[in-house]
Amino acid sequence: MNVRVKTIIIAIIDVALAAYLFCAITVFNRTDDDNQLCAAVDVQIQDDVVDGFLDNSEIVRLMKQQKIYPVSQPMSKVDVRKIENVLEKSPFIDSVECFKTIDAGVVVKLTQRMPLIRVKSNSGEDYYIDNRGGIMPNNRYAGDLVIATGDISKAYASKVLRQVGNYIVNSTLWHNQVEQLHVLPDGSIEMVPRVGDHIVYLGAPVDIPAKLERLDKFYRYGLKEAGWNKYEMINVEFSNQIICKKRHKKSRAAAPVAVAQPAPPQPAATTAEQPAAAAQKQLAPATPSAAKRGVSNTQKSEKPLKAVAGKKENKKKTS
Repeated sequence: MNVRVKTIIIAIIDVALAAYLFCAITVFNRTDDDNQLCAAVDVQIQDDVVDGFLDNSEIVRLMKQQKIYPVSQPMSKVDVRKIENVLEKSPFIDSVECFKTIDAGVVVKLTQRMPLIRVKSNSGEDYYIDNRGGIMPNNRYAGDLVIATGDISKAYASKVLRQVGNYIVNSTLWHNQVEQLHVLPDGSIEMVPRVGDHIVYLGAPVDIPAKLERLDKFYRYGLKEAGWNKYEMINVEFSNQIICKKRHKKSRAAAPVAVAQPAPPQPAATTAEQPAAAAQKQLAPATPSAAKRGVSNTQKSEKPLKAVAGKKENKKKTS
């Protein structure tokens, strides 16, 4: 009898405790949606440390543009599912999670699509591909991205360039070294580095990690000694070898040859000047070294005597 009473009492207590907890939770979570307005929106971009297209102000602007911005709206009319659906349609957003808080707030958590490579094909198309191979329109600017040019279709970009770009971006060396990828008509790839005046031919887009590893060793042990600008083409297409093409030296332009101009004719010496010239020839220095050193004091003092001699000759002839 006592055991049955105790069991009944315990059951009543359990039921009462469950009812109390249910009421407490219900009252705690219940808000006056008809009167309470949304106070704030907390936008949380999970990967905002990476250079992307989105920031908090951009998300707020997008919600206002689509008329789903919840601030100052009654909490009863805030549709978090609608906010998620609208934001997920953006080509720059990967996933969205939206929920309400007990203090009349709305939290928006999202992850953005990360641009990987900018594609500028020969057909005139200009767009981005993300790390999953998705196509992103080029209505935002993203700096410090590898640019891919040449004969590129969207299928090639999504399947091939995505794999090459993911390897480059995830490598500290190649993320800083690779500036451009150029796709040839046969689908092979050329790479333009930031450092060094040369082009790297990767060949078919297969075994890219192995090819870049060989190039890394060549950079460290080959170009470090030979010089970064010695070769104009470095071919790493084939395994276990690297083929380099030396840069053609520019031919130096021929130096202009100075043509000796004939000296202008000197007027013939007069009869009066001939003896003075003969006297000057006799007094000229005998060796070239003497001429370089200059005129001696004796020669300087004899110049007036030449003039005097010339005057005497003139007097004789006139007499």
